Amino acid sequence: MMNKTQKFSLLTSDDIYLFKHANHFRLYEKLGSRMVLKDGAAGVYFCVWAPNAGSVSVIGDFNAWDISANALFPRADSSGIWEGFIEGVKAGDCYKYLINSSFGDFSEKKADPFAFYAERPEKTSSRVWDLHYQWSDDEWMEKRKHKSAKNAPVSIYEIHLGSWRRKENRQWLSYKEIAQGLAKYCTEMGWT
Repeated sequence: MMNKTQKFSLLTSDDIYLFKHANHFRLYEKLGSRMVLKDGAAGVYFCVWAPNAGSVSVIGDFNAWDISANALFPRADSSGIWEGFIEGVKAGDCYKYLINSSFGDFSEKKADPFAFYAERPEKTSSRVWDLHYQWSDDEWMEKRKHKSAKNAPVSIYEIHLGSWRRKENRQWLSYKEIAQGLAKYCTEMGWT
């Protein structure tokens, strides 16, 4: 069974000050799920704003969706933020927040509004994800300097990926499935 949730925070007093004044423009770096090391142990820091919650738990693959396994801790600064660290959670694990209201007997399983990855529809769970990526586009970046000059024309093609093209059975394409066709189309049409 998974370790219980441990008290842990990535939020500083400056983060809370900016949050309370609605001026924290980089909350995506703090809220949600973050893969971290705590005292040498790998796991995930979970952080969600639930100001009217009586309690918040993280349920997922890593705890067999047990609603009592991993309760988060409310911050003592009246921010409405709940947080905690769960050892052993890894990239790709599905999870949701179980939020129990402080107003009556109501609870709801919610996806993470700050998740970097989610299951594909019809499923609705968030997934723990690590955004660190080793880029290998040095050649393209060098060429880009000459194509993206400030005095060069720019032609932008904006699309909604879900409606641009679908599979024959009307299923959405994944990013990998859409990438080559979209790149080819944009090149043929002359978009920069």
